[in-house]
Amino acid sequence: MIHPAGVNTIAAGLLSRCPNCGKGRLFAGFLKVVDHCTVCGFDFSKLNTGDGAAIFVMQIAGGLVVFTALFVEIAVSPPMWVHLIVFLPLVLVLSLGLMRPGKGVMIALQVRNRAGEASSDA
Repeated sequence: MIHPAGVNTIAAGLLSRCPNCGKGRLFAGFLKVVDHCTVCGFDFSKLNTGDGAAIFVMQIAGGLVVFTALFVEIAVSPPMWVHLIVFLPLVLVLSLGLMRPGKGVMIALQVRNRAGEASSDA
């Protein structure tokens, strides 16, 4: 979905860019979200993804690695040490590689759906 400013929020999140303007940085560190966009000033302090991105990443990386390992075991039946030196690093690389884009998408979805504007005042 295109944001009113003409920015594809999901693509901006995948690229770790501000989902509001598409130009500013979204992260200050590996997974630490900036307080506000340096380009458009959008405030990220009210948004919170929690562990949502980690849950999705674990499901995706785990599923890919487990089914690939099962396929390799059935097709080739290599020794266990081959599985350990191939699939343990693979799950680590996939998990770390998908974490930042996953968190960026979660933040972009919150911005697109205006989740930060919700209030818990009853």
